[in-house]
Amino acid sequence: MADHSGLFDLTGRSALVTGAAGGIGSAVAEALARAGAAVLVTDVDGAAAAAVAEKISATGVRADSAALDVRNRAAADAAAARAAGLTGGTLHILVNNAGAIAPDMFENLQEEAFRSMLDVHVVGAFHCAQAALPFLPADGTGRIINVTSSAGIVGTLGQVNYSAAKAGIIGLTKSLARELARRQIKVNALAPLAATPMTETIRTHKKFAEAMLARIPLGRWAEPEEIAGAFVFLASDAASFITGQVLPVDGGMVM
Repeated sequence: MADHSGLFDLTGRSALVTGAAGGIGSAVAEALARAGAAVLVTDVDGAAAAAVAEKISATGVRADSAALDVRNRAAADAAAARAAGLTGGTLHILVNNAGAIAPDMFENLQEEAFRSMLDVHVVGAFHCAQAALPFLPADGTGRIINVTSSAGIVGTLGQVNYSAAKAGIIGLTKSLARELARRQIKVNALAPLAATPMTETIRTHKKFAEAMLARIPLGRWAEPEEIAGAFVFLASDAASFITGQVLPVDGGMVM
């Protein structure tokens, strides 16, 4: 019988997580570290990212932090190199989690608010993926994990800009998966739904909250820690033959 006990072991691998100062991002950084990976915690809020890295380091796992605005290509290049430096020059796992929201009904939506979502989500993921590429190994352990949303799959009211950006992430994921398959680099996306600061407005607005919960078969929001395991899975050897896929982790909302 095959021994599968080490399938989720990330010891000796490095990870770069964007938007990791809180919410899903920090939970993912901590989960990857628990699995053994050395992690570079990045966020536009550098101080908050440093606090997460310190928490991880206190557990005995190597972690560092950097301020990173994913819209800045030079900053993305620097972060990728720094993350690779955690394990001698190779970056094994990139998690493109950085995100933002600017909800408004379409008739009132300003072009600036539309472009800003594309810049953070799509251009930001492009920057980080291209920056990481020279450091990603071709031995089957290289991973790019993008974060999309049910909004990018089925749409959502009052968030045309966010939905368009998250749909763009899906297209980026699938095309990049095809291109990088020849190098044995796997590219996948997760569509999570969790109780985070980004979803607070919906969760605390009675009408919106009731409507959302009615769409979730499991009848509740996940905690960020419940989402993080799916990232570990896609980063691990357990997902060695999975690429170009979008995995909803949303209590059954999209199925």
